[in-house]
Amino acid sequence: MFKSIQYKLNIYTVLLMVAVAITTYAFCTEGYIYAVMGILLILICISALNNCYKRYNQNILFLLNALDNGDYSFHFAETKLSTREKEMNRMMNRIKEILANARKEVIENETFLSLILESVATGIIIMDDRGIVQKTNQSALDLLGLPVFSHVNQLQTINEAYPKLFHGLKAGDNLQISLTTEREELQISLRVSQIRLKRGMMRIITLNNIGNELESKEIESWIRLIRVMTHEIMNSIAPITSLSETMQFLYQTEDNTQELKQNTLEAFETINTTASGLLSFVESYRKFTSVPKPEKRDFNLNALIDKVVKLHEPAIKEKNIELSVLLPEPVFIYADENLMMQVLINLVKNAIEAIEPNNQEKIVISTGKHEPDKFSLSIANTGKPIPAEILPHIFIPFFTTKASGSGIGLSVSRYIMRLHGGKLQHFVSSDGMTVFQLIV
Repeated sequence: MFKSIQYKLNIYTVLLMVAVAITTYAFCTEGYIYAVMGILLILICISALNNCYKRYNQNILFLLNALDNGDYSFHFAETKLSTREKEMNRMMNRIKEILANARKEVIENETFLSLILESVATGIIIMDDRGIVQKTNQSALDLLGLPVFSHVNQLQTINEAYPKLFHGLKAGDNLQISLTTEREELQISLRVSQIRLKRGMMRIITLNNIGNELESKEIESWIRLIRVMTHEIMNSIAPITSLSETMQFLYQTEDNTQELKQNTLEAFETINTTASGLLSFVESYRKFTSVPKPEKRDFNLNALIDKVVKLHEPAIKEKNIELSVLLPEPVFIYADENLMMQVLINLVKNAIEAIEPNNQEKIVISTGKHEPDKFSLSIANTGKPIPAEILPHIFIPFFTTKASGSGIGLSVSRYIMRLHGGKLQHFVSSDGMTVFQLIV
């Protein structure tokens, strides 16, 4: 006949209570022999109860060990047991089913996410702080030219500096790197984000091939540049060609020496003026292509702004412009002071030229913190805004709407900022002011 653990627990509990009673009575009546027998019976009952409780908890321990090992194939019996044991086993079977379903759902989600990961054209690398690659997709392997990517040190085969570069990546970084394959050199845009998981901090690195986009932009820029240069050169060459043909005809047909001499002098004067303009254009091109490499050092940006403002004080007073210089605290930056002065002079000059005299307009120069390690310098004016149809061309070399302008001020200024690893950008503020902002 089957005897459950619960039944045995009840028997041993009753025996323990009887043994305690006998032992107590024996000590009270000085029956020490019976007292020793009672103590032995108590010890036997406690040992038996302990064994029964161990067996009673065996299923729970088995459940926990099985779940810890990922084994969900077990099932606890729910028949031929006491009511309490049946309820306990039903509860443990239910716990197993809930966890098994949750595990199945997690596996399905991981499979789904892995499928998405492999379907996107963007390369994705998930890496921990030790440089161990936890997950990567085929697009990343194709871009890197690696059959397998398990540790950041493997990037040494591509470029010796890349392991250190990837180790030093932080959330929010946005870099552009070159990857040379057997067939071509790829321009890769690299972005970094991170997330903290139970196993540690994970960095998610996305890789995008932007070579085609850069080539398209480069071709577009060359077309615009050639269009502007062609326009300027044709404007200079056409009058010279026309005058040359006219003078050639006059020398062949004109008999009046004095009139011919006068026409010749006028022609040479026109040719000289046109050639001077062409030389000025070529000189502008030379200036644009000969910007020196920045010689960086720490200097006080506020002091440089003061110098630039003093240089333009006469023009500011002449147009009755209200100038506000908002410099809350001294800012020291690491850059080439001479090149930065050239940029500031260009931008302040443009701001002044955008304002009509005596219109009670204003210029605001301000500094601020753009990023944890970068500063911004904004030069805003309330003058006439830049027309929408001109905006796409303002940074193109030699493009200008001014009668006497060379069209290289903004393009050279942006080029100088890029040499410093910074930016020059244009936008319209919320209060309608035209703003050119330096980020360095």
